[in-house]
Amino acid sequence: MISPPLAFPITPLLPGIRDALAAHPRLVLEAPPGAGKTTQVPLALLDAPWLEGRKILMLEPRRIAARAAAQFMAQQLGETVGQTVGYSIRFESRTSAATRIEVVTEGILTRLIQDDPELSGIGAIVFDEFHERHLAGDLGAALALDVQATLRPELRLLVMSATLDGERIAQWLDAPRISSPGRSFPVRIEYPPARAQESVEHHVARIARQALAENDGDVLVFLPGRREIARAQTVLATTLDEQVELMPLHGELGLAEQQLALAPAEPGTRRVVLATNVAESSVTLPGVRAVIDTGLAREPRFDPNSGFTRLETVTISQASADQRAGRAGRVAAGTAYRLWPQSKRLEPSRTAEIAQAELSALALELAAWGITAASAAGLPWLDPPPAGALAQGRELLALLGALDGDGRITALGRRMLQLGASPRLAAAALRAPSERLALVADLLALMDARSPLRGELARSDDFRARVGALHVWRDRRGGGRAEADVGALAAIEQAAKGWRRRLDVRTAASGVPDSHAVGDLLAHAFPDRIAFRDASQPLRYTLANGRGARLHEQTVLLGEPWLVALDLRHEARDSLILAAAPLDPRQLERDFPAAFARERVLRWNEARAAVEAFEEQRFGAIVLERRSVPVQPADALPALLAAVRSRGLEALPWSESARRLRARIQALRQWMPELDLPDVDDAHLLATLEQWLAPHLEGKRGLDALAGESLSQALAAMLDYEQRRTLDAQAPDQLVVPSGQSRRLEYAPGEPPVLAVKLQELFGLADTPRVGGGRVPVTLHLLSPAGRPIQVTQDLKGFWERTYPEVKKELKGRYPRHPWPDDPWSATPTHRAKPRGT
Repeated sequence: MISPPLAFPITPLLPGIRDALAAHPRLVLEAPPGAGKTTQVPLALLDAPWLEGRKILMLEPRRIAARAAAQFMAQQLGETVGQTVGYSIRFESRTSAATRIEVVTEGILTRLIQDDPELSGIGAIVFDEFHERHLAGDLGAALALDVQATLRPELRLLVMSATLDGERIAQWLDAPRISSPGRSFPVRIEYPPARAQESVEHHVARIARQALAENDGDVLVFLPGRREIARAQTVLATTLDEQVELMPLHGELGLAEQQLALAPAEPGTRRVVLATNVAESSVTLPGVRAVIDTGLAREPRFDPNSGFTRLETVTISQASADQRAGRAGRVAAGTAYRLWPQSKRLEPSRTAEIAQAELSALALELAAWGITAASAAGLPWLDPPPAGALAQGRELLALLGALDGDGRITALGRRMLQLGASPRLAAAALRAPSERLALVADLLALMDARSPLRGELARSDDFRARVGALHVWRDRRGGGRAEADVGALAAIEQAAKGWRRRLDVRTAASGVPDSHAVGDLLAHAFPDRIAFRDASQPLRYTLANGRGARLHEQTVLLGEPWLVALDLRHEARDSLILAAAPLDPRQLERDFPAAFARERVLRWNEARAAVEAFEEQRFGAIVLERRSVPVQPADALPALLAAVRSRGLEALPWSESARRLRARIQALRQWMPELDLPDVDDAHLLATLEQWLAPHLEGKRGLDALAGESLSQALAAMLDYEQRRTLDAQAPDQLVVPSGQSRRLEYAPGEPPVLAVKLQELFGLADTPRVGGGRVPVTLHLLSPAGRPIQVTQDLKGFWERTYPEVKKELKGRYPRHPWPDDPWSATPTHRAKPRGT
C-alpha cells in the first residue's frame, strides 16, 4: 500500500476505506474540505487486493480541479503527470499505458461507459465532490450502478463529498458510510453591509482592503462569473497596494494562468484571488486566511418557453456558503466576510442540475444506452429526470434527426455523441460541407462561450460580429479590435483548436465569411428557430416552431428577411432575439425539403363567425404564401365544431325554447337520476359535439346558418320517446292553473322551478303544485292584479290560512275591480277583473 505521510485528516481512515470496499462494492465517504480525500484516497487504493492491478477512474466535476488533483498526486509519487497518475478532460489528455489513476471530467466518464459498458481494465470509479450534483455526474453514477448490477458486480464505486446528505446517498447506493473529521481552524463570520448605491465590485474592493488589514495571508473572493471578476479586478487595481497581487481564477483561463493562481505566492507577497465557484471545492489555494463571499454563482437554467438554457446569476445554498467560509480556516484561524444581510435565509443545499436543465443531451445518452420513452426499464437515479423536460428533449432530438420515430438512436445520433458537442451544435457540425468545417470549429467554440465583444459592439445582435472579431484577432496574431476582449478570444481560440482536431481540420478559418455562411451552418442546429420577417412589422419574425420573436430597436439586422435565432429571451408576447444570423432561403429548399408543405387549410373568421379556406405554402409554421379558395361543405364541419369548442356554447344561436328545454333536462336529471337522462352541462356538450350537434351543422359554413330551433331539435334527439314523455310530465314547460290558463315554469340549475301567477288564478287550490315525480314543490311567486310580487312561498295552504287575510285587507281597496273573497278555498279562480257594475 502506498503510504502518504500523516499530513491529512483522512490518513487514519485510509485502511478502513480499503477494507470497506473489500467487503462491499459501494461506499459513501463524507469528508469536509481540507481532509485530503481527493488526493489521498485514490493513492491509498492503488494496491488494494480487490483492484487486481486495474485502473481507478476518478470523476472531478471541473477541469481546474481535475488537473490540480492529478498534478498533486503525481508529485506525491515523485512522478510527472501522465505516468501513474494522469487526467483526461475536454480537448486535453495526459495519460499513458502506465496510468493507474485517471482523473476525468464528467463528459469523459459518460463516453468511457457508453463506448465500453464492461469498463474493461477499470476496477473502481471514484465520484469526487458529488454534492455539486451536475447533470453529467448524476448520469455517470446511474450508468455505473447499472453496469455494476448487470455486467460488473466486482466493480467498486466510491462516492465522496464534503457536503451531501450522506444518509440519503447511502440508502440510494445500499452502501456503508465513513466520515472524516477534516482539518479546520475557527472561522469568524462577519456580515459587512453595502453602503448606499455601492456596486458589488466596490463593495468587494472595500472589504478586500479591510480583510488584508485584519488578517494575515491571502484573500479569496467568490464572484459569480468572469465578467464580475474583471470588474472587481479593475476597481481593486486602483485601490490596493502595488505589492498585493490580483489573481483571477475561472474555468475560461488558460492552463498556465490557472496553475499560477493555484501555486503558492512568492515569499513576502500577498494575494487577492478573484474566483468563481471553481474554488469552492477540490482545489487547494495555499495561504488563504480570509474569504469574501458575494453569495452568488452562475448556473445553467433551462427556460422551457424559449427552449434554451441560459446561465443565470443565482443565490448560493447554505451548504455552499459554509464550504466557501471553510476555505478561510485551512491553515489557521480566519475570517469569512459575507456580503449579504445576516437575516437572509439560504436554501439548505444545492438543487440538482437534472431538475432544472435542458435534457436533450441526457435523452440522447439514454437512447444510446437503449432507454427510450417506451422502455419499461430505466436507470437507478438518485433524482430521476423530470418527465416533461425529458419528453421535450426527445422532441428536439427527433427534429434534429438523432432519434427515429420509435425514439431509438439513429446513426446520426451516435455520431453526435462521439463528437461531444451539445446535440444542436453536433447536428450542425455533422451536416456541414467539408469546406466549411474550419468555420464550424469556430462556431462551436463561440457558441459555447460568452460573447467576447465589449463596448458598443457588445450590444450587437448579429452573431457574425463575434466570428469577425475572432478572425481579425487570429489573422493579426493576437491583435484585433478594441471592442473585443483579447483574453476571451484566446480562450475561444483554444477551444476552436480542440474542435478542429476533433473534426480533423488542419487549417483555421480566416477572413470574413460569406454573409450567409454562419446562418446557413447554424440553421441545422436551430431548425425550429429559423425566422421569417413579418411583412407589416419589420422588427417582428415568425419562427418555424410557430412562436413569435422580435429584434430590438437598435438592431443591426434590420431588413434581413430570413434569420436563424441563436439566443432568445422569453417575453410575454414575442421573445426578444439576443443573437441571430442571416441565412439564404435557397439553402432551406436544399437542406430542409421535408419542412416545406403546400396544403389546404381552414381558418375560423371570428368577425364573420364563419369558416374560410386557404391554400398555403409553409416552411414549418411559417406561411410563405396564402390564397383564398372556396369552402367545401365537408371541410367546414370540423372547423365549425372547433370554433364552438374554442368559443364555448354561447357561440351557438340559442333560442329561448332551446335554453328552456336544456334547463328542464338538467333539472329532471338532478331530481330523478334513475331516469338516466343525458348530461347536458357545458363540459359534456362540448365533449360530445360530434354526436348531438354535428348532424345539424352538415352543409353549413357559418354558425349563423344554424336556426335556433335546430338546437331544440338537437337536444330533444338526445332523449328517447319514454324520456321525452317523462320530461313533459315531470318537468313541464308550463302548468295549467285553476283559472284554466297555462303559466310558464322557470327553471334554474339547483333550484326548484318558479311559477309566477296572479293570486286570483289559484282560488280553490289548497296544495302547492309539485314536479319531479312529486319530489319538488314549485316555488310560487304570487302576484297582484297588476302583476307585482305579493308573496314567495312553497306553502300555498299556509298562505291562504295565515297571510291571505292581511293581503286582502291591504290590496282590496287598491284593486276594487278584482275579487277578494273571504273564503279563497271555495271562490272561483279567474284571470279577469269583475264585470262592470258588480
